[in-house]
Amino acid sequence: MTLYDTDFYAWAEQQTKLLRSGQLAQADIEHIAEEIESMGRREKRELLSRLAILLMHLLKWQVQPMLRGNSWRATIKVQRRDIERHLADNPSLKAKLPEILAAAYGDATLLASRETGLPEASFPPSLPWSFEQIMDGGFWPEDGDAA
Repeated sequence: MTLYDTDFYAWAEQQTKLLRSGQLAQADIEHIAEEIESMGRREKRELLSRLAILLMHLLKWQVQPMLRGNSWRATIKVQRRDIERHLADNPSLKAKLPEILAAAYGDATLLASRETGLPEASFPPSLPWSFEQIMDGGFWPEDGDAA
C-alpha cells in the first residue's frame, strides 16, 4: 500500500511539494497523470449534467405551459449562466458539444418524463433545438416548438 492508497490528502500535499520544488524524479507521475485525467472527465461530466438540467426544464416549459413559474425560469437562467461560465473556463469542451448535447438530451428526456409523468415518447427523439437556441436568454420554447 502506498500513501496514494491510504491517505489521498497527504499524498496530494506530498506531490505538490515535490512538483513545486522540481523533484520530478521522486514524484508519483503515474498517479498524478491519472488524477489530472480524472479532473478532465469531471469537467466534461459537469457540463453534461448542467445541460441535462437545462434541457429538462426547457422540455417541461414546453409541454406543461400551465405549470410554468418563477422556479423553472430561475433554474433555466442559472443553468445558462453556469454553462457559459463553465465553457469559458474550459473552452476545449466546445469541440465536444455535439457528443455531450446528445448524451445530455437523453438524460433530460428521462428526467422530464419522470417529473411530468409523461411517457418518454412524448418528447422528440433527438434534441429539437440548437445549442445557440438553448443558450439564448430570449429563447423560451412554446407549445409545438419541438416537433
